[in-house]
Amino acid sequence: MKTTNRIGLKTEEAKVLAEKLNVLLADYSLFYQNTRGFHWNIKGDKFFELHGKFEELYNNLFIKIDDIAERILTLGYNPNHNFTDYLKVSEVKEATEVQNGIAAVENILNTFKSLLIKQREILVLSNDADDEGTNSLMSDYITEQEKLVWMYSAFLN
Repeated sequence: MKTTNRIGLKTEEAKVLAEKLNVLLADYSLFYQNTRGFHWNIKGDKFFELHGKFEELYNNLFIKIDDIAERILTLGYNPNHNFTDYLKVSEVKEATEVQNGIAAVENILNTFKSLLIKQREILVLSNDADDEGTNSLMSDYITEQEKLVWMYSAFLN
């Protein structure tokens, strides 16, 4: 039985990481769609400010979705691609309040909190597995998102 995959990681550890990344992929996919909804439907006095920020965010999320899917493939597994599957495993729920800017920003902050917790868990697992590729990806996302949390929080205050 083969104990390592094509990139030299232990197959069982790579499998666990791919499973965790597939859940993260589901979270990001729902986050992306929610943010598109915020961008399309935002109304009110902060429209111009938030409309642009939401577009910036969903464009960033689109890239991350692709990065995560490609990392799963690199680990030797298939990324899930159906929203039916995403809805079953994602902690991120479909947003229903998409016109209110404050509610949208609060939703974004709650989603970042959930993502940061999962990404830190994956970071620990990838570190233990000597998976520098996944480790680097999670580290970069965490650093970027912690700053975004600060910025969106400042908007609310």
